[in-house]
Amino acid sequence: MGAPPVLAIADKLAGFSDHWNPRIIGKYNGNELRLAKLLGEFTWHSHADTDELFLVISGTLRIEFRDGARSLGPGEMIVVPRGTEHRPVADAECAVLMIDREGEPNTGENPSQLTRAALESI
Repeated sequence: MGAPPVLAIADKLAGFSDHWNPRIIGKYNGNELRLAKLLGEFTWHSHADTDELFLVISGTLRIEFRDGARSLGPGEMIVVPRGTEHRPVADAECAVLMIDREGEPNTGENPSQLTRAALESI
């Protein structure tokens, strides 16, 4: 087994333009590294059995919680604890790396029009 490849996130982001459609760019220890472009409001949702990490690559992401909101800029991250209801919002396009448990629905326990049945690996 040789050395693993280096992934260029900018190149991966250049390969798609749609919003709220995470792509899997890698896996490790039962987790998926998901890359997405976000614009507008997502749905309120939670993940009962797993935390969710958001790392902003470009732009600004606001994550709303029932008791307030947090804003993140490039290079900033937040871990949303399991079971915590949240809603990501991007007033202008932003790019985000998310870490979720392998196979975890992107809308958690709250299916909506933004639920992706299967995520593409790129």
